[in-house]
Amino acid sequence: MANTPNNNNCPNYNRIKYILNQSPDLLCRTIEVAGICLEVVFMKNLIKNATVNEYVIKFIQQLPKKDITHSYLMKNIPIDEVKIDFKEQEVISSLLNGFVYIYLLKENKALLVNCANPIERSIEKAETESLVYGPKISFTESLSSNIKIIRQNLNNSNLCTDELEIGERVKKKLRIIYIKDITDEDILKTLKQKLETITTDDIIDSSVLAQCLEDNHYSFFPQFIMTELPDRFLYSILNGRVGILLDRSPVAIIGPANFFSFFESTEDIYLRWPLSTFIRFIRFLAMAGSLLFTAFYVAILTYHFELIPSKLLIVIGQSRSQVPFPPLLEAILMELLIELLREAGARLPSKVGQTMGIVGGIVIGQATVEAGLTSNILIIIVAFSALGAFSAPIYEMGTAIRITRFPFIILAGVWGINGIVIGVCVLVVHLLKLTSLNRPYLAPLYPFRIKDLKYFLIRLPHHFYRKRPVVNRPLNVFRIGWKFKKTENDLDEF
Repeated sequence: MANTPNNNNCPNYNRIKYILNQSPDLLCRTIEVAGICLEVVFMKNLIKNATVNEYVIKFIQQLPKKDITHSYLMKNIPIDEVKIDFKEQEVISSLLNGFVYIYLLKENKALLVNCANPIERSIEKAETESLVYGPKISFTESLSSNIKIIRQNLNNSNLCTDELEIGERVKKKLRIIYIKDITDEDILKTLKQKLETITTDDIIDSSVLAQCLEDNHYSFFPQFIMTELPDRFLYSILNGRVGILLDRSPVAIIGPANFFSFFESTEDIYLRWPLSTFIRFIRFLAMAGSLLFTAFYVAILTYHFELIPSKLLIVIGQSRSQVPFPPLLEAILMELLIELLREAGARLPSKVGQTMGIVGGIVIGQATVEAGLTSNILIIIVAFSALGAFSAPIYEMGTAIRITRFPFIILAGVWGINGIVIGVCVLVVHLLKLTSLNRPYLAPLYPFRIKDLKYFLIRLPHHFYRKRPVVNRPLNVFRIGWKFKKTENDLDEF
């Protein structure tokens, strides 16, 4: 609780009403007890009526005359959160966040008590990151609920949750989550400096905040991990990363991120290591295929058809015999059609979206082949590319790969395989230059750290993970003290 400020410029009800443009939601209850008058001002839709009636109005009415003072109310009113701030903007901001403003006319002093009634949904299963094994709960829009989830899962005294406020016109609370004896101070310092430079009216969601924090604002590739899963969030900060939770957003931000961390899933930890390694390689192959498969189709059919086996060339020729477009235009049209179906399916109501997507894809695909607008071979290739893009555990990376596919198709149509090679070189150079919170985006390949490969490219048995990944520069390097101890009892003894 703050000390009483020496300020006699408290706004009264009329002044507040003027600032809030005569809002009909603003109410004032004038209470008179033994000749002492108080104004209780609040926004009727934002407060808990029972709390205001029982712990504010009724409490004040039962006090003797000598106790109806600012200092007594400040110390004894039975509400957890009490603020004393007489600046007009702070009073208005607090009222709009569900606080009740108690103004003592005689003393010309006031206090704010928290009687907010926030709208919250219950904790549900994550929708954008589905898992077979592991916890299924997701974050919610309530910052206090999210902090509670984290505290319950990580009961450690070094878990820090620094609170900041962001937004000039609409102020929102955010928490920077990290573990004090693990996280590198440079990462934390860089993040806080970036947050201080953000001056905007409102940060609508965590995804907007992540874009504001990125080192390169023009790249297709995400530079922070966005997740709904508390277990992924905790796993990351235990490895030396920093997390951000924004009030009224169900998605957490994790940084610094590297390219390979977008292909990690917490399910990789829960599965046995050979299965995890196999599935992770499938993801990499799927993403590479999604990026390049259509481009190779265009390049080979346009410039390098001699590379196609003769039997397959006959099949492709028969399939394309009725198509009037060159391979480049045909491929771009089909890719745009797939994007259109995906966008429409995402916007349709959930009960009909999936059905419409499947039916629309089959009907339109068959109709375009019969109409001679495309070939069967290209439909198979485009479908494979679309499936590959959705194999990334993080949705933003899948979207980035889908968009990056179009420049590769155009380069293939213009210069053939040489164009694809040029595109790959440009992409690698771009990824080499990218950073996330000043950490290299292509780590652990650049700079090359062989010991960190087991964290991002492959999975090994758990006893190989005694240390945290070096790329995050953790203060406390050791993660577990694994001991190989021979069991005392032999099977023959039973």
